[in-house]
Amino acid sequence: MLSLVVFLPVLTAVILVVVPRVPDRAARWAWLGIALIDLALLVGMWIAFDSPKPGDLAYEEQLQWMPSVGSSYHLGVDGLSLPLLTLTSVIFAACAIYALRENDRPRPQAALFLFLQSACLGVFAAQDLILFFVFFDLSLVGMYFVIAGWGHGNAARSALKFFLYTFLGSLALLLGFIGLYLGADPHTFDMVELAQSPPFQNNPVAGGFVLAAILIGLAIKTPTFPFHTWLPPAHTDAPAIGSAVLAGVLLKMGTYGFVRIAMPLLPDAWRSWAWVIIVVGIVSVLYGALVALAQTDVKRMIAYTSVNHMGYIVLAVGAAGVVSDSSAQAQQLAVTGAVVQMVSHGLITSALFLLAGVLYERRQSYDLNAFGGLAAPAPRYAAFFAVAAFASLGLPGFSGFIAEFQIFTGSIGTVPLSLLALPGILITAALFLLASQRLLTGKPRGLSTGFSDLNTNETLSIGSLLVLSVVIGVFPRFLLDIIEPAASVVVNLVSR
Repeated sequence: MLSLVVFLPVLTAVILVVVPRVPDRAARWAWLGIALIDLALLVGMWIAFDSPKPGDLAYEEQLQWMPSVGSSYHLGVDGLSLPLLTLTSVIFAACAIYALRENDRPRPQAALFLFLQSACLGVFAAQDLILFFVFFDLSLVGMYFVIAGWGHGNAARSALKFFLYTFLGSLALLLGFIGLYLGADPHTFDMVELAQSPPFQNNPVAGGFVLAAILIGLAIKTPTFPFHTWLPPAHTDAPAIGSAVLAGVLLKMGTYGFVRIAMPLLPDAWRSWAWVIIVVGIVSVLYGALVALAQTDVKRMIAYTSVNHMGYIVLAVGAAGVVSDSSAQAQQLAVTGAVVQMVSHGLITSALFLLAGVLYERRQSYDLNAFGGLAAPAPRYAAFFAVAAFASLGLPGFSGFIAEFQIFTGSIGTVPLSLLALPGILITAALFLLASQRLLTGKPRGLSTGFSDLNTNETLSIGSLLVLSVVIGVFPRFLLDIIEPAASVVVNLVSR
């Protein structure tokens, strides 16, 4: 079942490429249909999910692949991966709905996004480091062609910067994986085996160097300060659906790597580096919020809020590495909040980028100062933007509040210094309120004059993401029941 979920999109992509003269409209509907089928399969897996024993996997599949180097085709899910697999399918389905009316090379675009969907799903399902790396790198290739092929402005340059920067990070990640393999006894790339017998338990220096390589690779992908410089131009010049996938899914590969690989496989080194990670998280929170506040380009503003929101996750996982006799519950709360934040940020920021795409589609501009009074000609757009803005700043009733409350409660309970990141929430609130005032309030002026409201596809696409954020914010138990047992396992592995 899990292999079908991962590979069904790419098999459809191959058909779209190989079969001649597939009508453009058929390609669009094929993309949407497969995205919805994948989502339905994952919802079924979620409903049937029976939380396995601590450390075990559900829907596990393992086949021999490269036995000579201790690598296998190993897939499986737990409470860390299942929410992100489902998030991936939700975002790709939303993007397929959003793109139904677009007419810029629909068939290759549909095939490319289906390929990218399989790569992203593979990252979150992989339980072997080499398999993880293969899917990780394939996602970079897919996103490069999305930005270069369907972007605007300096799309070619931004795509190249994105690829070179993140590919450099993936090389550092590969170096760290090789280090884990060499330090394991017996040598293996299997994550489950490595978690049971972590390498470098008696060699903190070597473990520190291996963790440093992995952290650099994941920090670039996340991205955290100071490894974030590829992000704003990539988002600014990417198409709306490309930005939604980049922010909603690809950034989560870095933070997912922290809780899936770095923390459980290198617990001693993680505890040693915990304070450095905490400081990086606090700086990312404050820096991302302050720089976002200074932006007049709505897409760059949203991009920098991603640095801010990813900083919360880095802070939480860093705090989970500060172990004391009374910190286990706070650590578990911090890790749970980090995973919920991955889901929440994916939904809300994807919606914001799709809303920014509407501005560009209508007026070929992201300049906040060029718009004003949009609430009059486009009330549905204004309502969606306001809801997404309030959700992003962590207002109660939205998923962001559930995530940030757990992150700060767990982090402050473990490391009181985490209080230094709290102003990031206030700055984020200020920047979204100012952006909403500039864009939505007053009489229509500038590019807002004659602005057409959201069409049906845009309403369904963006609305579905925001509705899910509200559902999680009001009824979080269905998500927390999945995440909390897995978070407890991670904390126990780090505390060994």
